[in-house]
Amino acid sequence: MTSDVKFATTLGIFGNQSDRWCNSGYKQDKGVKELFEAASQVEELDGVELFGTWHINENNIDEIAQLKEKYDFGISTLIVDLFVNPKYGNGSLASMEPEVRKDAIEDVKKYMDIAPKLDCDILDIWLGQDGYDYPFQVDYDKAWDLLLDSFAECADHNKDVKLSVEYKIREPRNHLYLATVGKTLALLEKLGRDNIGITMDVGHGFFAYENVAESVVLCKKFGDKLFHMHFNDNYGFADDDLMVGAFHMQDYLVLIYLLKKIGYNRWFSLDQFPYRDDGIGACRESIRMLKALIEAVDSVDPKEIEKVITEGDATKSIALIRKMIFKK
Repeated sequence: MTSDVKFATTLGIFGNQSDRWCNSGYKQDKGVKELFEAASQVEELDGVELFGTWHINENNIDEIAQLKEKYDFGISTLIVDLFVNPKYGNGSLASMEPEVRKDAIEDVKKYMDIAPKLDCDILDIWLGQDGYDYPFQVDYDKAWDLLLDSFAECADHNKDVKLSVEYKIREPRNHLYLATVGKTLALLEKLGRDNIGITMDVGHGFFAYENVAESVVLCKKFGDKLFHMHFNDNYGFADDDLMVGAFHMQDYLVLIYLLKKIGYNRWFSLDQFPYRDDGIGACRESIRMLKALIEAVDSVDPKEIEKVITEGDATKSIALIRKMIFKK
């Protein structure tokens, strides 16, 4: 399976990243050319994700196209800025202010027009500001109607470009509307558009105490809606965006097996924040860990794996994990 996988990363992994304690970030800022050059030092990397307004806009498309060709990178997805821009601090596609919501829709459409110019067919949509913090703060019914209307208008703008919705349980708002795989699938079912699906951020799943492997199966079962994958890891208490396999190695084994079983053949992309660590090294090691985990799964006959699953014997499940990892 390893040779068939395309590995990508968010371009920001190689740059300066700030948090709430250090607004200036922990490193030196880098321009987009420097970020592409850093990405090129990761031998296993096939593509990059670009963040709208930080890396890509309507004025630098030609420059990005040249860098893409120079380093032979694919563009796995464009991430629309609906969460950093202070204009969207109280919501974007579900904003109660018509002009703000209109601007958010136009931003999505703008990047839907840009994506094909870079041979990219998918946008990542994370509504980090669409939610609430207090009881009686929002009209839930109206907010969901606005979400449905906004997504429908965006999807119909260009049916050849996919919109991939990235859900998250919380943060920066204490409650996000699109918080879980189930709520997101319900939205997609109601919309009924073929070009809207899900970005499964593994860390978001761990943070929400989801079984990410089961969530992958649900995406397949209810409309074949798994469009994109984000890989990282965390302790389970926050969206730490750490390197792959640091804490959830066993969960990753099941996840990779089921990604293979459902026929997922799109990008394996990293979404990590090595604030203080070497971004090139973090990217390289996460990809190598993913490759090692894929090889571990591939080392066992799928029929043997299915037999263990069918029998439901926990001791045999642990023995299977031991065999995959330690070859014993």
